[in-house]
Amino acid sequence: MCGIMGYVGKKQAGPVILDGLSRLEYRGYDSAGIAVRDDSGDVRIVKAAGKLKNLAEMTQNGSSLEGTCGLGHTRWATHGEPTQTNAHPHISLNEEEHSGAAVVPQVTGVHNGIIENYQELRIKLLRHGYRFYSDTDTEVLVKLVDYYYKKYKVGPIDALAKTMVRVQGSYALAVMFADYPGEIYTARKDSPMIIGVTEDETFVASDIPAILKYTQSIYYAENLEMARLIPGQAIFYDLNGDIVPKTPQIAEYSADSAEKGGYEFFMLKEIYEQPKAVRDTISAFTPDGEVDFSAEGLLPDDAKNVERLYIFACGSAYHAAVLSQYVFEELAGIPVRVEMASEFRYRAVPLEKNSLAIVISQSGETADSLAALRKAKEQVLKTLSIVNVSGSSIARESDYTLRTPAGPEIAVATTKAFSAQVIVLYLLALWIGSGKGRMDRERCREYLEEIRQIPEKIEEILSDKTKIQWLASKFSNAKEAFLIGRGIDYAVSMEGSLKVKEVSYIHSEAYAAGELKHGTISLLEKGTLVIGILTQKDLYEKTLSNLIECKARGAYIAALTGRGNSGIEETADFTMYVPETAQPFMGSLALIPLQLLGFYISIAKGLDPDKPRNLAKSVTVE
Repeated sequence: MCGIMGYVGKKQAGPVILDGLSRLEYRGYDSAGIAVRDDSGDVRIVKAAGKLKNLAEMTQNGSSLEGTCGLGHTRWATHGEPTQTNAHPHISLNEEEHSGAAVVPQVTGVHNGIIENYQELRIKLLRHGYRFYSDTDTEVLVKLVDYYYKKYKVGPIDALAKTMVRVQGSYALAVMFADYPGEIYTARKDSPMIIGVTEDETFVASDIPAILKYTQSIYYAENLEMARLIPGQAIFYDLNGDIVPKTPQIAEYSADSAEKGGYEFFMLKEIYEQPKAVRDTISAFTPDGEVDFSAEGLLPDDAKNVERLYIFACGSAYHAAVLSQYVFEELAGIPVRVEMASEFRYRAVPLEKNSLAIVISQSGETADSLAALRKAKEQVLKTLSIVNVSGSSIARESDYTLRTPAGPEIAVATTKAFSAQVIVLYLLALWIGSGKGRMDRERCREYLEEIRQIPEKIEEILSDKTKIQWLASKFSNAKEAFLIGRGIDYAVSMEGSLKVKEVSYIHSEAYAAGELKHGTISLLEKGTLVIGILTQKDLYEKTLSNLIECKARGAYIAALTGRGNSGIEETADFTMYVPETAQPFMGSLALIPLQLLGFYISIAKGLDPDKPRNLAKSVTVE
């Protein structure tokens, strides 16, 4: 959650920080703030409730703040309401600064994460004369740094180290000290932090897109690691204060990949980037025309030893896992258990040996998924991550990593990263199925050829969106919608329902079609939108019967099916068709119209689909 941007160099910091924050707003847009230190040592702080544009207007896009060193923050509220007072940056002084006025706090800081013992620490600091102006855990954290800095008369790194030992929770913390002008200090535990450098500039940010415009030379801060940032240099330290040698990496993305590229919204751009994302993913793992993960350290013999799978994920990644469960069971012939990471991490689940634990996360920083990964490793399971960011925490802590080359995904509602994740799971199913002798080489090639045709078929779906726009317009004022299906179609309905609800705010629910008569059908009334997904031939008639039951109770029936099922129009009030492919892979095509439906309902309602209320892109806290 939350976005951090810091800069130290030769340019005016304000415009650079505001520009970086604009590329991080998907991480939170409840409020925003900026602190810039001028040549006289004063720190000017400006904060605004609401979206980043409010802060940009107050600071003339950062140009009204003089100084070459500063910090910025865009907030997703956890502790304290999304008000101007609770917005970051926070300071070690006992009274809140006046917006735009010059102040000289010893410590000024921004933070992404949650401090679990902040109440205890707050009481401690109150006893030592500190007073609090906000309701945030971040103000407590900043003042704790100040307390240790002054009490022990140590330098910034030692003060941060003492703070880190005392604090419980997760954090990416960036601070400026009054005694150290032109420098930024950072500390990290379980929350993402990247640092970029050029010859005479240094940047700190929560995610790569914030700094791609300025540099592709980046460091990934490790867990329990601190850093001193000066122009053109980043020096890293461990908790003992010893220097940790590091070599920068080259970012995988270009600056253009994080721009809208002529589209009004990132979500629409990313929907239309799916054919490329899928093609690139297929190419990455079929270098010689066959599925090959040897570059990632997975050899054919490894597939033979996999007796079962555990898959851990949250949100859309969880839906990708549910979809893949059906594919693995059919193509690989092994048992699969899909777990919500946020639930699994708190259960006493004994995991079977000779199993492979798969963790799926777009950002590679999802807190619950990272915890599930660590729990699997505690039980000595081999772990494999599917992530979109190779230097992420989940990628670094996994035994094997399969990176989806989908490029940066900026819209909060995932589209292209989800599609790329599903493709990797298909390829894994073929790899395991072939390795265990479940299918012969020829059959594997036939399935792979079907997968290779998916990008072209997605393009075909995207070429005609008129009908979906009509349906979106008709139901833009709907209060609720239900999506139903069986098997893979049920998994599709789960993700399709999420796409509708998160960007259009319609109460949308997904149900296994066979469960309707166990209570849910009582919610139907005249005009209720029911979307039936019917792409699985062996389940078609059963789901069709469920739709007929819904129609008999006055529901408006929209059907989503393969092109060979034109007879559905006798039952459905509205029909969406997708091209046919092998049955296990129909989910990749069926999901595209539902992504478009969610997007166009959002537009019809005058909403911003890139920034749905109360949501942030990367859930890096519990």
